[in-house]
Amino acid sequence: MVKDDKQTWKTNYFMKMLSLLDDHPKAFIVHADNVGSKQFQQIRMSLRGHATVLMGKNTMMRKAIRGHLENNPALEKLLPHIKGNVGLVFTSEELTDIRDKLLENKVAAPAKAGAIAPKDVILPAQNTGLGPEKTSFFQALAIPTKIARGTIEILNDVNLIKEGDKVGASEATLLNMLKISPFTYGLVIQQVYDSGTVFNPAILDITDEDIRKKFMEGVCNIASVSLAIGYPTVASAPHSIVNGFRNLMAIAAVTEISFKEVEEMKAILDDPEAMAALAAAAAAAPAAGGGGGGAAEEAKPAAAEEEEEESDDDMGFGLFD
Repeated sequence: MVKDDKQTWKTNYFMKMLSLLDDHPKAFIVHADNVGSKQFQQIRMSLRGHATVLMGKNTMMRKAIRGHLENNPALEKLLPHIKGNVGLVFTSEELTDIRDKLLENKVAAPAKAGAIAPKDVILPAQNTGLGPEKTSFFQALAIPTKIARGTIEILNDVNLIKEGDKVGASEATLLNMLKISPFTYGLVIQQVYDSGTVFNPAILDITDEDIRKKFMEGVCNIASVSLAIGYPTVASAPHSIVNGFRNLMAIAAVTEISFKEVEEMKAILDDPEAMAALAAAAAAAPAAGGGGGGAAEEAKPAAAEEEEEESDDDMGFGLFD
């Protein structure tokens, strides 16, 4: 197989990238540190028919994007994010589905000295199986140990490496001796491009319910401010109408003014028996829902009647009158 010269290869690369930009309105900007060729092959196979992974030098990707700005000016938003060891994953399918496929293709890897830890590494309490001659190694890392049945046992869980810290040679050696691969590596999504918009991948986790909840919170805030300053808006209008109607009902209750909506209220106010029955029904409702509270409520009137009878017998005189 004859290998293309450098100029031909660059031309083919630009043509491929321009074709992908035209055919796919969506793309992930992914970080590809610590991803080997074999893992890349597995990722490409899992995405076959759903998405296309394109890697390359940042200068070439920027040049291709700038050359295509006349056809799609929105691509300029990608340029600030083309930095570091990044690539593009083009797709026309649902972003969440492709995101899940990328997350599935991660492999465990041993800690390497000098690498930046992507997460905390907790060394659990365990019997290491190592001989007593390694005790000084654990002491140098301030890991509490004891000798149990001729082997070293770690007494407590130890936070060996913190997220964002550089892995030291001693920590890497210890983890390799214990055959612990604490990190997983794969394509890490940095930004998402969708039809001219670039956004954080965390937005893909937002559901319709989250949007509805945030929208209703905003509507409530607008209504509260509008009512407080007396400025009518669409959000505050229903509350203003209800509050105004309550004021009209209050005025009608203490005057001779009447209209259809308050006729029932005024009829109840003019009829003491109906008013008492309504009050009794309102008082009985909580008692019925409270279970044993009903018996206590019935006992109170009986006790009150007994007190009234006793006071009648006393005729208002005290013991020493």
